[in-house]
Amino acid sequence: MTETVVSEVLSEVRGQVGFITLNRPRALNALSLGMVRDLMATLLAWKDDAQVLAVAIRGSNKEGPFGAFCAGGDIRFLHQAGSQGNPLLEDFFTEEYALNHLIHNYTKPYIAFMDGIVMGGGMGISQGAALRVVTERTKMAMPETAIGLFPDVGGGYFLSRCPGRVGEWLALTGDTIGAGDAIANQLADGYLPSDQQAAVWEALATQRFADGAAVQSYVASQFVALPVSGTSARAYIDHFFAFSTVGEIVRALEAADSEWARATVATLRKRSPLMLHVVLEQVRRARSMGLAEDLRMERDMVRHCFFLRAGQSETVEGIRALAVDKDHAPQWKPARIEDVTPEMVAPFFVSPWPAHAHPLAALR
Repeated sequence: MTETVVSEVLSEVRGQVGFITLNRPRALNALSLGMVRDLMATLLAWKDDAQVLAVAIRGSNKEGPFGAFCAGGDIRFLHQAGSQGNPLLEDFFTEEYALNHLIHNYTKPYIAFMDGIVMGGGMGISQGAALRVVTERTKMAMPETAIGLFPDVGGGYFLSRCPGRVGEWLALTGDTIGAGDAIANQLADGYLPSDQQAAVWEALATQRFADGAAVQSYVASQFVALPVSGTSARAYIDHFFAFSTVGEIVRALEAADSEWARATVATLRKRSPLMLHVVLEQVRRARSMGLAEDLRMERDMVRHCFFLRAGQSETVEGIRALAVDKDHAPQWKPARIEDVTPEMVAPFFVSPWPAHAHPLAALR
């Protein structure tokens, strides 16, 4: 009996719009190298196709389309490849970041239907969209410090451009936000109730549009007002996450007498101490960088995370504890925030390549 191989990325042109559905629902559409390559090939083909005025992308869940956008990169692959020194790991990050760059610079409106879980690599393929659509089911986060990594896929770039110190807060804690906070923090453009997505998606295939801008305008016209209060903790975030070091942030939170401060510091104490320091430096540096420069910096950082800390990859250990052995007891090195020195952080920001030989040298 022959087994049918189902594509993990479904793409088709209907009417004047290119439609992409991420089709790996059992893994919450976590991105594999094959999916990254399929997305890149599809977007490059449509870029010069006069029939395609705009692109729409969505995820799928076990019941069908929508419901889950993308939970990030395939961390089991990252653990296996990182443990074994598999060169495909290098290809994955190089090609994923090039895809993120293409989406941010795409010449046609790229519209992301960010229903359900949108984390890590899912943010990478949606934050560069011309229109970022969220629903009442959206759960958005950059949770990489929980696995001893950093918010990559351009995370330095888009988080550092959130208002106030929201970028530092989201990057360090990995906290999850919903639609209202996503819009308030400039990580989404509009709200569409989940039960209205299918009708809008179908209308894109059947209506006639004058140009790509008309496609984008149509989707935006379907947005529904959401009581956007912004996070009630915004004043706290801007106060505590403005401190210049992780140590100062943690000390201030521990000295504060509020439930929010206690919960936040408890979260930070679970994260990789080393990577908290690295991530704070990443976000602060990225604030003055363009996207291409930020992606090159993050590509350097990934090489350090997986290959240049001999036998001490915080990332491999973090994934082991969270997703492989699931003991939720990572052995971080060093174990305490207070034991991280500037000399441990500095190497992450030294590129292992000369500029002309950087894997992402061509990005502009």
